[in-house]
Amino acid sequence: MNIIINGGTRGIGKEVVSFMAQDISNHILVTGRDEKALNSLSAKFTNVKTFALDISLFDSTREKFIETISDNLGRVDRLINLAGHLIVKDFLDFTNNEARLIMETNFFGTASLIRALVPMMPEGSHIVNISSMGGFQSSSKYKGLSYYSASKAALACLTECLANEFKEYGIIINCLALGAVQTEMLDEAFPGYKAPVNAVEMAEYISGFVLTGNKFFNGKILPVAIGNP
Repeated sequence: MNIIINGGTRGIGKEVVSFMAQDISNHILVTGRDEKALNSLSAKFTNVKTFALDISLFDSTREKFIETISDNLGRVDRLINLAGHLIVKDFLDFTNNEARLIMETNFFGTASLIRALVPMMPEGSHIVNISSMGGFQSSSKYKGLSYYSASKAALACLTECLANEFKEYGIIINCLALGAVQTEMLDEAFPGYKAPVNAVEMAEYISGFVLTGNKFFNGKILPVAIGNP
């Protein structure tokens, strides 16, 4: 199976790479901004290749990215969109550049990536977008997460829209809205907070869903949390 993991250099994404690379029949391409972390992954797993990518600037590297996919994979059976950016700040204190960076990373860049890859995805392929309980309708909302939550809500809504559009291609797309997970990003944003789930546990769940969830769901926004968040 040919798999692209968008955002796999740390946290949940890194653990998803580790989990899915255990099956040597999987051919995996991982993107991320941290080239040192990418090199470490490709050195550790023989079935993992990497591509340095800042998803907020995807359009500037689109052609090179598509060429890399064509040369190394040919087709894409699974796409997991894990890349994300979080700034915790009161809404009135945000600068326009900070707000746009969040939206470019969490929504526009991911949308552009999907648009670029769909022509390479055969019938039966599965796209999984990783959203947040912060962007899940009617969930509790938290101070400082306005733009992050809004960007994740936009990604969730896009999932529902694309499920309808992609029916003619036989491509399945779903969205997992994650609750709090103990990761570096959580530690940086909320020092001292202890999440009920760690990155390895969540990665195992996500990996299983990516492989088989397309048999049971399409266009669904599924909360993955034992609490709120």
